[in-house]
Amino acid sequence: MRSEQEVNRAVECYADMVLRLCMVYLKHPQDAEDVFQSVFLKYTLSDKSFESEEHEKAWLIRVTANACKDSLKNLFRRCTVPLEEAADCVTEMSEEQSRVWQAVRELPKDYREVIYLHFYEGYTAPEIAGILRKNPNTVYTHLRRAKELLRERLGGVADEE
Repeated sequence: MRSEQEVNRAVECYADMVLRLCMVYLKHPQDAEDVFQSVFLKYTLSDKSFESEEHEKAWLIRVTANACKDSLKNLFRRCTVPLEEAADCVTEMSEEQSRVWQAVRELPKDYREVIYLHFYEGYTAPEIAGILRKNPNTVYTHLRRAKELLRERLGGVADEE
């Protein structure tokens, strides 16, 4: 593990380069920041000794590129879009469908995710558990509670969806 001074020096010297490289690969600031943090965490925990500053820089570039590629390979990342973007892509809906969609969007995040993945994308509860890295029983509970909330808000329309 590296000393705090060593890590601070590396962050000062290479932070801009690592963040720019992340943005080139990932194109989203939030994803770039996540990989940026993981790269410097790996640097902090690494015992690798470097022959020169160029060697250290090359190591950080390679680690950053690999971390970005790993992030891009993530199946969940490739197969999903935020619900807000999905709403923009939805073609013409009936008034009832629009009302249901709006009610789903207003659910708490955990409930909204499982409802969307189950009813709109067709995943089973165990598959959702794997995607969200949650216990399957938690997913079943969130589905049940989300359906109850939708029934209350929609007056029974949720059963038809």
